[in-house]
Amino acid sequence: MAHTEVFDDLEAEQQQLETVLAGLGPADWATPSAAAGWSVADVLLHLAQTEEAVTATVSEQGDPVRWHELGATVDEAMGALVEAERGDGPEIFARWRVARRESVAALRAADPARPVRWVATPLKPRTLATTRLAEHWAHAFDITVPLGIDYPDTARLRHVAWLGLSTLPYAFRLAGLPPVAVRAELTAPDGSTWHLGDPSAGNVITGPAGDFCRVGAQRLPPADTKLEATGPDAASALRLLRNYAVS
Repeated sequence: MAHTEVFDDLEAEQQQLETVLAGLGPADWATPSAAAGWSVADVLLHLAQTEEAVTATVSEQGDPVRWHELGATVDEAMGALVEAERGDGPEIFARWRVARRESVAALRAADPARPVRWVATPLKPRTLATTRLAEHWAHAFDITVPLGIDYPDTARLRHVAWLGLSTLPYAFRLAGLPPVAVRAELTAPDGSTWHLGDPSAGNVITGPAGDFCRVGAQRLPPADTKLEATGPDAASALRLLRNYAVS
């Protein structure tokens, strides 16, 4: 995968979402999103705030990663940030448009070998860009599903799938279990097959890439997918799957 591809794909994912948002009317912004307790405008505010945090941490202009001061968990901290800055949908849209362009520019210009501070652990710019792509993709559904707007899967899901598989060792350790090797054979949106992970792994997850990524985003329970888990620890891997970076 080319070094700049994830930055290009992050920008493309954000542009797909921006196209949707540009067509929203006044009532749409106040619609309850699929994220509990948040309106559509609140979801976008969260994305704007975290994009601003990306720019700040990459440029070292302040300390945006002080979530522990705002809540006992990251989710509580994010909720507190949104609560503090709720506002008019179109204004938030304008804020996010600026923030997302500045964050991508900052990530592109950053030293690719130098990790920057983030929520749980320092991340290299390319990995941070991957987490931002995954978050924009997941939150796009929180916005589009309640509004009945189609948001088609693309080849960019490969980044999201890679992220979920790459963070499984941490997910196993967090659950008090020893990490195991897992590979995924996923059907891409265009019908091709993505081979991810250790080819010799005895634990295999197969099925649609979209299902795999939605499970990792906690937008779909494994039982409601077409995914199949084969091997002694494959079902546990699917249960623990998360699309967020930790290293």
